[in-house]
Amino acid sequence: MDRETMVRMCLVTFFGGGLGSLFRFLLSWWVASRFGESFPAGTVIVNISGCFVIGILAALFAADGSMLVSPFARQFLMIGILGGYTTFSSFSLQTLLLARDGQWLYATGNVVLSVVLCLVGVWLGYAVGQAVSGWR
Repeated sequence: MDRETMVRMCLVTFFGGGLGSLFRFLLSWWVASRFGESFPAGTVIVNISGCFVIGILAALFAADGSMLVSPFARQFLMIGILGGYTTFSSFSLQTLLLARDGQWLYATGNVVLSVVLCLVGVWLGYAVGQAVSGWR
């Protein structure tokens, strides 16, 4: 990859990551304001929805998918926005803090819900992406 392409890739990743982080913050805040903060429901919802969307995009942008996009668009959406949006680092810290505080049920629930439902989200998103791809 030449220097100019690398700089452009870095810029689209940077701006996408900022947008994704902002979306993550707003959704997590909204969920916490509605349902409380004793369980990190906002983080779980962000991770599940991010996995669902990345599944859709992966199917749509695949070589046999319906949408061929530039490497810059793919980088912006999948690495930038979704990389900034999904929160497995936050998930890990929140789980550690719950376990440290002796809240094993919440810590275990956070792990099980996040891992299982995120895998389901990717699978469903990929299926939706393939279905949409077949519509064209």
